[in-house]
Amino acid sequence: MGSADAGSDQYRLTDEQQLLRKAIRQLSEDKIAPRAAEIDEKAEFPYDVLDALVRAGFHAVHIGEEYGGMGADAISTCIVIEEVARVCASSSLIPAVNKLGSQPIILAASQPLKQKVLGDIAGGAMISYALSEREAGSDAASMRTKAVLDGDSWVLNGTKCWITNAGVSTYYTVMAVTDPEKGANGISAFVVHKDDPGFSVGAKERKLGIKGSPTCEISFEDCTIPADRIIGEPGTGFKTALRTLDHTRLAIGAQALGIAQGAFDAALGYVKERRQFGQRIADFQGIQFMLADMAMKIEASRQLVYAAAARAERNEPNLTFTSSAAKVFASDTAMSVTTDAVQLFGGYGYTQDFPVERMMRDAKITQIYEGTNQINRMVMARNLLK
Repeated sequence: MGSADAGSDQYRLTDEQQLLRKAIRQLSEDKIAPRAAEIDEKAEFPYDVLDALVRAGFHAVHIGEEYGGMGADAISTCIVIEEVARVCASSSLIPAVNKLGSQPIILAASQPLKQKVLGDIAGGAMISYALSEREAGSDAASMRTKAVLDGDSWVLNGTKCWITNAGVSTYYTVMAVTDPEKGANGISAFVVHKDDPGFSVGAKERKLGIKGSPTCEISFEDCTIPADRIIGEPGTGFKTALRTLDHTRLAIGAQALGIAQGAFDAALGYVKERRQFGQRIADFQGIQFMLADMAMKIEASRQLVYAAAARAERNEPNLTFTSSAAKVFASDTAMSVTTDAVQLFGGYGYTQDFPVERMMRDAKITQIYEGTNQINRMVMARNLLK
């Protein structure tokens, strides 16, 4: 059977991952947490937070070393997103969306395109992901944005909506129809730069949560880009989009996990201090059962998110199921834990003097974006029934 400690390293984070968590938590506590309420209140993108993340190399840790990045594995990337989300969900969309926008390039782009775009992101540029349209949300394959080859350029026309960090990003990964006859197999992926002629960003959406991350429509009016900005072969865009989501849904799971952890930490601290009927409210069994359930769901979410990340790192075939499961379970947990956290704070929890009301508002989107939890349950079921 081998020595008694043979299994000691089999199921734990590496020393590097533990040190990474310590570093990103320190930065989050020092630079991001004090700004979180103001970021939410003013609904402004936190450029100071972006600067702090870029200086520390935490804005896009997943970019490979060959492009000037940190080359962090999938679990390490999740840890960064989780720790930033623990104090500010809006700010966690900097590393999360940089991963989402760049993943199609990592999976399918030509080497020169990778070199250029991934190199720029490693240097601090941001990238957004443009799949959804007003009439093509869950049914993304019914998109209408078109791209036509004209000599040595692609010309794009159409509008994408719900684009996270639009107006802040330098680059946009855009899905567009190149062959209308072929349905999902006639969709291609492109890299658009903010300065490309014919590209524009619309007004910001007014949202329930994640207010420090702008969400806008983006439009293409005869938007002309060089032919070599296509990602992979024509017609492979939708397949690339689906493969991308396998890698990034688990990152949304990590964001949800961080939000839940932040709300739990705040609530745990509060119930130990708050006294009623001559004792700490933490001493009431009804409260203790709530805390136990919250902590149990968070722990289960963390295991599922990290297991999915490990599968992504190894490119395992069952990634689709696990990634969707991690996203759904962690986001449902974030919603229930933040709701319970508000309850544990009582009337104070309903005010903006404490962070849990913000966390409850921020948690909701994790059940909706990167595939609603209903769509993700369909994805899981389809995988089970294959």
